[in-house]
Amino acid sequence: MDIAVCTKQIPGPDVPSAFDESTKTLMRSGALVLDDSDSYSVEMALRLAEQAGGGEVILVSMVPDGATAGLRTALAMGAARAVLVSDPALAGSDALGTARVLAAALARTGAELVLCATESSDGYTGTVPVQLAELLGIPAVTFAKRVELDDTGVRVERQTEAGYDEVVCPLPAVVTVTAGVVEVRYPSFKGIMAAKSKPIETLSLADLGVDPALVGVLGARQEVLSIEAAEGRSAGTIVTDEDGAAHERVLDLLVTWGVL
Repeated sequence: MDIAVCTKQIPGPDVPSAFDESTKTLMRSGALVLDDSDSYSVEMALRLAEQAGGGEVILVSMVPDGATAGLRTALAMGAARAVLVSDPALAGSDALGTARVLAAALARTGAELVLCATESSDGYTGTVPVQLAELLGIPAVTFAKRVELDDTGVRVERQTEAGYDEVVCPLPAVVTVTAGVVEVRYPSFKGIMAAKSKPIETLSLADLGVDPALVGVLGARQEVLSIEAAEGRSAGTIVTDEDGAAHERVLDLLVTWGVL
């Protein structure tokens, strides 16, 4: 069984974030790395392929400038090949534009199962996977903490606030994997060397037949109006129990903060 994994390449966490003042979007001109959230999806896909006894793990990604460093990391983990959509017109794409491009690329892979992170570390919309499923016309199961394959399709333990739901879904399907549910393997030296020769197919929007007017800044249906620094952490409140009534003052604070 072939399994596709949507992987996002983002600016490294050790690089200060920089924004394009004209579009209010994150600049991605520096070195890009594999989004840590996606490493769990890659690991899950590798384990499922091993359990199935065969098939490829195929990475699918998009960037405006042809960057591949993040994909090489996932290839070093064990993925077989990658499909990269690279086109200058992709810059500034919103979640729906991103989903349109990835859906077109995924349709070419023929994969029966698509794995995604629940959300990216730089965007946090959490909407692309379900948009992908809608565009591809296949079901989606979100927040998976456990994924198994059998003759009927895919069985998922879907994480909830109260525990988990057991979901059975036919293939093909899109499944989002919750971060931290598996221990991610480190690329070995052999894997790193092998990754250098693994194929990365680079496609343009024209290759996919995607209208440039539907992606990038031109196709974005959302606009960032302003960017402000997060409010700094303020000093906490210290309650000293000198008269045995500290619990009452704590309760008053909780009421004031709307906790109770």
